[in-house]
Amino acid sequence: MKFSIITLGCKVNQYESQIMNDAMLCAGFEYEPLYKLSDIIIINSCTVTSVSDSKALKLIRRIKRENPKAITVLTGCMPQAFPDAFEGFDGADIIMGNKYRSELVPLINEYITTGERIVKITPHKNDLRFEKMQVNSFNERTRAFVKIEDGCNRFCSYCIIPYARGRVRSKPISELLSEVRALAENGYKEVVLVGINLSAYGNDLGGVDIAHAVKAACSVDGIERVRLGSLEPERMDEKTVAELSTQRKLCPQFHLSLQSGCDATLKRMNRHYNSQEYMAIVNNLRKYFKNCSITTDVMVGFPGETEDEFLQSLEFVNRVKFARVHTFAYSRRPGTAADRAPNQVSKQDKDRRSKIMISRAEALRQEFLKTQLGRVEGVLFETRRQDGLFEGYTANYTQVYLKTDEDVSNRLINVRLEEITGAGCLGVQELK
Repeated sequence: MKFSIITLGCKVNQYESQIMNDAMLCAGFEYEPLYKLSDIIIINSCTVTSVSDSKALKLIRRIKRENPKAITVLTGCMPQAFPDAFEGFDGADIIMGNKYRSELVPLINEYITTGERIVKITPHKNDLRFEKMQVNSFNERTRAFVKIEDGCNRFCSYCIIPYARGRVRSKPISELLSEVRALAENGYKEVVLVGINLSAYGNDLGGVDIAHAVKAACSVDGIERVRLGSLEPERMDEKTVAELSTQRKLCPQFHLSLQSGCDATLKRMNRHYNSQEYMAIVNNLRKYFKNCSITTDVMVGFPGETEDEFLQSLEFVNRVKFARVHTFAYSRRPGTAADRAPNQVSKQDKDRRSKIMISRAEALRQEFLKTQLGRVEGVLFETRRQDGLFEGYTANYTQVYLKTDEDVSNRLINVRLEEITGAGCLGVQELK
């Protein structure tokens, strides 16, 4: 039987989809990239916003319409966060929470045998340990994600993720090393350490933090780059940043989640830091990492956000001079404190503020790219585009395009960045 996996959401979901993919292959199922041709379709869902839920539900309905005979499996954060909503949901034949990922194959075999719908979701317990899992290869040829942390203890007022993912738990260093070594043996040059709240890595292990995880990954022969996924501004003090900077293979690119540059808004969000503390982390990153890029997420239209608060956030974003900003409007999420908060911002104001923030972010992106021109940087190339240019990334995750007749995929090449084009730079190979 053929199977397809459709992944929605974050890099952690992409990693977990790879785990399910490997389990299905080991059980004798055949991978099919086109779900319309599959016998089994697995949807790994995201529930970070209500918009994510809406997209997932529309996708499931379309899948059922276009391939009605296929066995459909819904898993991931959406059913885990809202189990009652999916108890009677008829859009999928098998519905399972995040805890039952390891039971994917047995549940599919059970459904094949009985034809009876299966719903298996139970709440997370606070004493959960990190689920033992390892990938040896990844769909991408040059870069592999390695999940080292799961869960979140923060309970931001707008976020449902702690209910979907449970509390913080971390992959032991020995297991991290084993996984990165296997990836290196299979030809991967870059690994990206990912988690739900990556900065909290080691909270549950005692005497271990994100710097220890980075050091372990960097110690593996064959791995030329280690990159960090999205970070929260916690445990990122100067000592930690300084320790991270001692690892030569660590890429100087940091996605440091902001959400708002206004202290009053951050307090209502229950974010546990203020703009001054955030700026101190930015300054330390730039102090210890040469030519680093700092990217972020910014939310507009959070409940109670006044025009003045929005302008404070805009000014702070401008002051930090991010290399890239992902801007999104607040969307109500049932089950969170923010959903019950007064002074909800109108859609009209959210749309207007989004456009202003996106415009400023694009200007900052262009300013950052200008600072990269003339530099000679190592670029790990990935694929050839339809226009014939090869596409790759510098250590600080600047997108680079190279015109060459050679196949340079999965090669690290020194390139001089000469011209801004779109969201990246056109480069010329620097010959020795």
